[in-house]
Amino acid sequence: MDNGDWGNRLTHPVTLNVGGHLYTTSISTLQRYPDSMLGAMFRGDFPTTRDAQGNYFIDRDGTLFRYILNFLRTSELTLPVDFTEMDLLRKEADFYQIEPLIQCLNDPKPLYPLDTFEQVVELSSTRKLSKYSNPVAVIITQLTITTKVHSLLEGISNNFTKWNKHMMDTRDCQVSFTFGPCDHHQEVSLRVHLMDYITKQGFTIRNTRVHHMSERANENTVEHHWTFCRLAYKVED
Repeated sequence: MDNGDWGNRLTHPVTLNVGGHLYTTSISTLQRYPDSMLGAMFRGDFPTTRDAQGNYFIDRDGTLFRYILNFLRTSELTLPVDFTEMDLLRKEADFYQIEPLIQCLNDPKPLYPLDTFEQVVELSSTRKLSKYSNPVAVIITQLTITTKVHSLLEGISNNFTKWNKHMMDTRDCQVSFTFGPCDHHQEVSLRVHLMDYITKQGFTIRNTRVHHMSERANENTVEHHWTFCRLAYKVED
């Protein structure tokens, strides 16, 4: 293999199935720490397993892997301010043998300046698909925004009136839009506009993930999730 082929291989996307959660990244990211388990796995020194779709399969906590992967991408540990699974994350870091991450998790210093905290927005798209139609038919699509930043939810209610007829659910920390088989394509347009609106409020995408489920004999469900974060200053009472 010449240098060009090797470079292309390192940057070529690969998909991992970690406990049922799919993540797409590059081999160069997975090999950022050569002495780690992932470094050995994608160097060929460690046996690999594939799922039925040909994705690399790792039987570990799929939700927590988002923090593992983000650390590999940035070499920085960034967790939500209300994160409560530190012990579990330490076990995952120990399993993957990422020594710098293990050190970060054992470091008692705060992750953020003491006068700031992290605000989080979760955007999810849930699409139910008919298993037996050809081409695949969309049965229903739901788009949900969840956040404790009430000003953001108010802004969405005020600026996205075009989609009011699809707004099916509003709660203190959540807004949902539902689209049927005939208008599911509008969900894509709304999603693009929402992502643009959220980023213009100072949020950046922290993580994306895809989850496939089969709930019924004639339906498949595909869930896409995006997590947006921004730092905000604490206000004294």
